Amino acid sequence: MTTTATRSLGRPPRPPETAGQASPPGGSGAMFDRIARRYDLLNRLTSFGLDRSWRRRAVAALGLAPGSRILDLATGTADVALEVLRQEPRATVIGLDPSPEMLEVGRRKVAAAGLGGRVELATGDARDLPLEDGSVDGVVIAFGIRNVPDRERALREMARVTRPGGRIVVLELNEPRSGILAPLARFHIHRVVPRLGAWLSGSREYRYLEESIAAFPPPREFVALARRAGWRVIAARPLAFGACHLFVAEPEVES
Repeated sequence: MTTTATRSLGRPPRPPETAGQASPPGGSGAMFDRIARRYDLLNRLTSFGLDRSWRRRAVAALGLAPGSRILDLATGTADVALEVLRQEPRATVIGLDPSPEMLEVGRRKVAAAGLGGRVELATGDARDLPLEDGSVDGVVIAFGIRNVPDRERALREMARVTRPGGRIVVLELNEPRSGILAPLARFHIHRVVPRLGAWLSGSREYRYLEESIAAFPPPREFVALARRAGWRVIAARPLAFGACHLFVAEPEVES
């Protein structure tokens, strides 16, 4: 695919975020480098396989048309990018992620699917997107916005690069705070996820997953943040009794 609408998509990666540090900071690209090889397996197990259906719903919310150009932020191992092409084979996808190792896993999956000509994967930061204003038909970020230190800046960038009338979709995990199944969901997040992650991955990075889910703002607060960032929020849908939320929006058009 071409990159004529990009400012610097082919730029070299930034220096590793953990230079001189004893361990990667939570949510950083370097942290995800350490768990890249088993990331897909851990997602399946910790979500009981629901993450696949959640991604399908997120991609469907983009309202894909033939030839759509989609930006997949926090693309990781490219599951969402591949789902875009399952639902609309004539689309093209730019996938950005701060973790080179996650992207390498994604490149292998894209190559195995024979879709290298329709997917471009590159290192990138959601707070500073290497794309021109209004240059994509849609933006999707699945399980990644909670890892961005300056969320409002990232949300503004998503609105900036999306054409008027295009869709912005966020899929993110939440800690249910009410409902009959909320205690069970919190037990899963705080006890099962970090232990299963540490056991399977051989690292303690999945403790960060528990902490980041608990720290993510409630849906109402996230919607308010998105509106301040220039989004016209269309929907905020709970999935799996509120363990996950799907946010759908369009960029506000200045009059």
